[in-house]
Amino acid sequence: MKDVAGTTGLAIELPEGATVQDLVQHCKERIAKFADFAACCAVAVNQEYGGLETKLKNGDEVGFLPPVSGGSGRTAIVRGKIDVQAWLEKIKQPADGAAVIFEGVVRDNTRGRRTLYLEYEAYEPMALKQMEELIGEARSRFAIREAAIVHRLGRLEIGETSVLIVVASAHRAAAFDACRWLIDTLKRTVPIWKKEYFEGGAVWADGEPFPAEVPAASGPRTAGSPADGAASK
Repeated sequence: MKDVAGTTGLAIELPEGATVQDLVQHCKERIAKFADFAACCAVAVNQEYGGLETKLKNGDEVGFLPPVSGGSGRTAIVRGKIDVQAWLEKIKQPADGAAVIFEGVVRDNTRGRRTLYLEYEAYEPMALKQMEELIGEARSRFAIREAAIVHRLGRLEIGETSVLIVVASAHRAAAFDACRWLIDTLKRTVPIWKKEYFEGGAVWADGEPFPAEVPAASGPRTAGSPADGAASK
């Protein structure tokens, strides 16, 4: 979306009572190829997912989010190496019987091509908020005591950790289940994107489809739309 628009943000004036739908139409008329991408995008209004009928107010911030690729004391977005051991020691406590760690690591190939390096970008305020909400939901769903999510941005080399999830609980089953749910849900809903650099070119990685409850920027999704494609993250 940034490449299509030629900028990371625009200040736009709309009539009183305008909705997200009006904004989408304005962008389609103003930005070439915007319509091609809108079908697979979600919309956030002031860092909360919203629908086309959402009414806008003066000063609202609207984000158009392509399908996503990862703070407080338990969430962070960083640009340097993730210290796995430090985060483990920060989260686990003597009452825990299990601590499960997941590391997402940059591999040297994708779809038969040799990967040189990756670059990650994010809508940072919303990403941190979504990560916090995921931890809260995981604690409720799986009866874990605590969890942490750390995602790295910027350029990452082969073998480096892009995302870390640590889950601590009294019993291992809950910790394993929560860790799997956290990484799977993060990759579908948290606005973080990955660009893959290969020998001879680069491409933004296809995102996993948003959940059905997250409206698309151009209305209901249909089979065959870009959002229905296979994920590569």
